Amino acid sequence: MSVDGDQGGAGAAVTEKAGGFEDPPAEVLAAAAAAFGLLAAPARLRLMWALAQGECDVTHLADRVGGALPAVSQHLAKLKLAGLVRSRREGRRQIYSIGDPDVVALIHAVVGKLTARSNPAPIPAQDSRRTLTKGT
Repeated sequence: MSVDGDQGGAGAAVTEKAGGFEDPPAEVLAAAAAAFGLLAAPARLRLMWALAQGECDVTHLADRVGGALPAVSQHLAKLKLAGLVRSRREGRRQIYSIGDPDVVALIHAVVGKLTARSNPAPIPAQDSRRTLTKGT
């Protein structure tokens, strides 16, 4: 269920044509929907955001996102199974990192847009030196 382009096999790429894009194969759309489904959980999205800042072990991730260790471990296992995160062993600790940087770019784009929408640009203050015109 990895969302990178290498997993789709022959003919799975979306090709450009005049006026837009061809429809991707059903299995590609299903894989994309599954990946979006995983990222629809705020806890998993928060973990991806935290891991985008750098690799981390599960204990520090749980502290950072404010989650219980078992729940964070389960979320990480699902993200790892989907290829969105990866892990490596360092002594007795499991260190997690981003498995697909393109997914992080997508997350940053969406969160950035939503942040901009929720924080509209302030209205510029009027110059207090302006003189009032008649009737105002």
